[in-house]
Amino acid sequence: MKLYTNTLTSLLMMSAMISTPLMAQSEINPQFDQARAAKAGADEYGMKRYVMAFLKRGPNRDRTKAEADELQRLHMANIGRLAEAGKLVLAGPFLDNGELRGIYIFDVETIEQAKQLTETDPAIQAGSLVMELIPWYGSAALMEVNDIHNTLAKTLM
Repeated sequence: MKLYTNTLTSLLMMSAMISTPLMAQSEINPQFDQARAAKAGADEYGMKRYVMAFLKRGPNRDRTKAEADELQRLHMANIGRLAEAGKLVLAGPFLDNGELRGIYIFDVETIEQAKQLTETDPAIQAGSLVMELIPWYGSAALMEVNDIHNTLAKTLM
């Protein structure tokens, strides 16, 4: 009985090892939309390169309320401009009022390209924020976030 159990176990293990490569083979996605993938810049996995920016509290934050409000208005206008130009895919603040203030995800390939974009931000220029830039590989579907957001926002910022 023990020989039978060991043989059966061995056969099952070999069967699993042989069939694993077959199960792991990629299949063509029946929902694949070539035109949409091309528009988003997707690779064969529906992914693409971005640069993520972590916005951190900068060294120069001492301002009057009026100055801080104006700087925030200019910061938001720059975010809108970058999004409209298709360079800023996603942006948003963190809600805990910590050192890490928010994120940007840029539709660019290099840190240098993202750095040029971050330098247009009035809050960066004023030293209110500093950014850490990191290459990131994520879903190309993010390219549609701003269009979808515009259909959901009742009040414009």
